[in-house]
Amino acid sequence: MVKNILFVLSLILISCQGISQKTTEKENKDEYKISKTDKEWRAELTDMQYYILRKAGTETAGSSELLDNKKEGTYVCAACETPLFKSSYKYDSGSGWPSFDREIKGNVAFDVDYKIGYERTEEHCATCGGHLGHVFNDGPQKTTGKRHCINGAALKFIPNE
Repeated sequence: MVKNILFVLSLILISCQGISQKTTEKENKDEYKISKTDKEWRAELTDMQYYILRKAGTETAGSSELLDNKKEGTYVCAACETPLFKSSYKYDSGSGWPSFDREIKGNVAFDVDYKIGYERTEEHCATCGGHLGHVFNDGPQKTTGKRHCINGAALKFIPNE
């Protein structure tokens, strides 16, 4: 009898999905203005862009060519070129990733991510759903207090003319 109870309890525990296993990636890509198959995204993006934008990966800190970019312009989604951040919003957070104190309203969408075992606010392109990074509440207090910590490979920079 005890063996049967332990067996049933084991099955229940094994079948339970922990919160850290939940994913917030949208299953229905038709919710976005730009929707492509996985094969199409693979053909259009570099390996690193695909890993970050489509698989919610993270580039190595300090590896982005855009990290120290000080030119004036707009940072756009590397997948669909939706304008996401203005250069005037960029600041050096010391985190190793391009950081901004705000987004271009309406072009960045937010979701909750539990991938590392606790709640974080994930950012993705509102047009194609590409993963950008995360937003934290430890940014510049003189502006928004937000730190949009963005993977450089998820962005392209368009300089002002």
